[in-house]
Amino acid sequence: MDVLRRHGACQERDRDRAANLWVEQGWMFTNRLGGPVHPKVDHDAWKNLLRKAGVRDARLHDARHTTATMLLLLGVPSRAVMDVMGWSQASMTIRYQHITPELTRSIAKPGRRAVLVGRVMRILWRPRQPNVAGTGATT
Repeated sequence: MDVLRRHGACQERDRDRAANLWVEQGWMFTNRLGGPVHPKVDHDAWKNLLRKAGVRDARLHDARHTTATMLLLLGVPSRAVMDVMGWSQASMTIRYQHITPELTRSIAKPGRRAVLVGRVMRILWRPRQPNVAGTGATT
């Protein structure tokens, strides 16, 4: 939200500079006169960002696939991925998250299986907690 607020302040300065040339159309990201950002400008900015970051060339849309796949690799729950990505349907995770060969290999590793089994066991068979009321009963 802080980034959007700072962006709004910059846009207010652009609006003031443009004065009566500003065309209010309700865009969140605008050119200097309030109109929509031209796709070529957006495209060029993305390509420049990739060059500066020293990463391979890719379409802007590829960033959505990469983000969704990285969240999968990090083990982020699908519902949380949907919220982060702005999706309302679970089918979008299938479209955007890609199972990498590394992920497939990591699942099959003996050490990885033990970690996964351990997680399942902790979820299913949590240690019993003492009764809060102090009756000695456990939950």
